[in-house]
Amino acid sequence: MSEPHPNQFALLGQRRFAPFFWTQFAGAANDNLFKFAFTVMVTYQLGVSWLQPSMAGLVIGALFILPFLLFSATAGQITDKIEKTRIIRFVKNLEIAIMLLAGAGFMAGNAVLLLACVFFMGLHSTLFGPVKFALLPQVLNERELTGGNGMVEMGTFVAILLGNVAGGLLVAMPGIGHSAVALACLGLALAGRLVAQFIPKAPATDPGLVVNWNPVSETWRNLKLAHENIVVFRSLLGISWMWFFGAVFLSQFPSFAKDVLHGDEQVASALLVVFSVGIGTGALLCEVLSRRHIEIGLVPLGAIGMSACAIEIFLSTYHLPPVTAINLAQFLSNHAYWRVMLDLFLLSLCAGLYSVPMYALIQMRSQSTHRARIIAANNILNALFMIASAVLAGLLLSAGFTVPQIFLFTGIANAVVAAYIFLLVPEYLLRFVAWVLSRCVYRFKVRGDKNIPTQGAAILACNHVSFVDAVLLMAASPRPIYFLMDHRIFRVPVLGRLFRLAKAIPVAPHKDDPATYEAAFERAAQVLREGDLLAIFPEGGITKDGQLQPFKGGIMKIVERARADGVDAPVVPMALTNLWGSYFSRIEQGGAMVRPFRRGVFSRVGLNVGAPVAAAELRPEPLRECVAGLLAQG
Repeated sequence: MSEPHPNQFALLGQRRFAPFFWTQFAGAANDNLFKFAFTVMVTYQLGVSWLQPSMAGLVIGALFILPFLLFSATAGQITDKIEKTRIIRFVKNLEIAIMLLAGAGFMAGNAVLLLACVFFMGLHSTLFGPVKFALLPQVLNERELTGGNGMVEMGTFVAILLGNVAGGLLVAMPGIGHSAVALACLGLALAGRLVAQFIPKAPATDPGLVVNWNPVSETWRNLKLAHENIVVFRSLLGISWMWFFGAVFLSQFPSFAKDVLHGDEQVASALLVVFSVGIGTGALLCEVLSRRHIEIGLVPLGAIGMSACAIEIFLSTYHLPPVTAINLAQFLSNHAYWRVMLDLFLLSLCAGLYSVPMYALIQMRSQSTHRARIIAANNILNALFMIASAVLAGLLLSAGFTVPQIFLFTGIANAVVAAYIFLLVPEYLLRFVAWVLSRCVYRFKVRGDKNIPTQGAAILACNHVSFVDAVLLMAASPRPIYFLMDHRIFRVPVLGRLFRLAKAIPVAPHKDDPATYEAAFERAAQVLREGDLLAIFPEGGITKDGQLQPFKGGIMKIVERARADGVDAPVVPMALTNLWGSYFSRIEQGGAMVRPFRRGVFSRVGLNVGAPVAAAELRPEPLRECVAGLLAQG
């Protein structure tokens, strides 16, 4: 892979990303142009007795989702087994054939043929889904993955929006509407296939895989594979919940626009535009807010925003003016409706912040040999959660709930589900705390973060200045870190609880507590055997005068024990700068955490990361000199 680019938009100028982006963009636009045009045609033009207009959207949506339930497991296996550009080009060829059939259906006004094409387009999307997310980690590095996912998410929702708008406009053209839709669908399919020809080859990750054609047993096996990494598995559930949440709002936009906002069809379309723009904006913001790393600390931020905005939408409906029916111009001219639009925009923006880091985390943490199968299992879960959202919304409406009350219920449910997930997987909450501290309390700048390994075991050796050193290291690392820390720090209120959630390893001097001392080094050895990051503060305690203290021998014991286990974990020297004298550090005239603003607000602090030192070459004094040199860089 090449070096990272200045921002995510630069990827559009790179062959490794741009052809794939425009291929998926054309496919998403075509899906939605075709489906929406067909829905409008059935609702307003065909008059098919056996497919009532009120049921058309539901039937078309169900037929489109059905292949995800039936074929996702098979699609995931094929994606892992076969070179990915072959699959993409086959899928695009299939799309051309489907659109030729659909064109005939539009020209003849044949609803049965078009329903069959809906199912086949669902199959097309089912086959493309695992490739879409499994390809990105093969062509983008860790620093580009969040931005790449943000671009794909933004592109998908813009394509959905444009497809829906184009489908509605084209099919309504007097006399030539059906022909125009047929040509547009075929044109998009051909454009997608043409661009797909330029996607570079992406080798198969498990070419020896024997395909299991039983979707039920394969889905179960894939979920068990995902469950081996509990963070990945819970992230699958978190993404599926986001689709549940989003499906509730998207499905209720027409009713919300008509019965609550008293607007016409254009108002309903405006809600869709705002929602799509919000999702795209949130997806693009992820790279900026994460500083080009996979920052799952954004997930709790997104979840909090989703709940707050859903509840706020409910509250905003109490202040709407009493009107009978308005068009889009009247809707936009009344400031009372701007609050609803702003709430909806912020809600969808937060959904973008919530989903992009989760997708990037799954891609990075899943084993490459079965990454596509895990993504396929996630597609099945997404489909099931969306079906469940439709059923639940229907039940609530039948029970007499209004649309705003359903939004309120969904917002409260989201808060409960999010809290449950974050308690089960505290890494999300910890990263959120680290993100807030490094961006809202301090102005935190990291230099040399490319030296932090994105894979494999390593030991991070850092100076110890304050009670939040570990939290700042968390914010700087793209991966979870296990900390070896003085047992006394666990007695600090709030911070002690935080470090327990982080599964920090308490260590005590051998003379004071031999059992804790030995248990700490055994746990540290286990962390390195499992290929994770271990952080240690070799000074053995927080500095009392702001100066770098002598390094103790514990780090050599860890390295020697790891080498005895066959793990040559490199040691990465680090130096936290400008923290001395801050609220969380000691000061010469007193203790820590007194006078909150003694250094002002948003004080500048930093982390300098040096080049890794091979385990065989490690010595305490040269390592200390290296950390001192990084500290002197300021």
